[in-house]
Amino acid sequence: MSGTRRRSLLDRTFVVALVLKGVDGVVELVAGVALLLVSPAQIEAVTRALARPELHEHPHDPIANSLVGYASGLSVSTTLFGAVYLLVHGVVKVVLVVAVLRDKLWAYPWLIGVLVAFIGWQGYELVVHFSWGLVALTAFDILIVALTVREYRMRRQDRARVAETGAQGAVG
Repeated sequence: MSGTRRRSLLDRTFVVALVLKGVDGVVELVAGVALLLVSPAQIEAVTRALARPELHEHPHDPIANSLVGYASGLSVSTTLFGAVYLLVHGVVKVVLVVAVLRDKLWAYPWLIGVLVAFIGWQGYELVVHFSWGLVALTAFDILIVALTVREYRMRRQDRARVAETGAQGAVG
């Protein structure tokens, strides 16, 4: 990121949001690798062990029962799909975030496009399976898109000014 202009609150917010999106990508990579290494039976056993105290105290707890039910329904193909999904998402996010933080101009439109696609998918998921967590993630992605568009425009203007100044210096 260019140091030629003063860092505003929006500039700092952009960097923090990008770093958080990068951390999210790293977490997805770790989770994807974990899904490749752990069997559905192991996931079910761990879920049951973690839910056991809550279910002992509250046998009809909807969250604990849902988690145990979900874990017991996992198959090898489901976990493989989840692993591939997480690994692809993680790689794309990490590569684009690192490229934008290194001020690679090509990465800005790619990051915007990928996040807009994620937002579209998340919007569909919100209609089908509403959750406040997904609302928060979608709002965060919308914020990152808006900040990335702003930053991309400023980077292009900065580079155009430098190119114009260089061309004038070569003529004069």
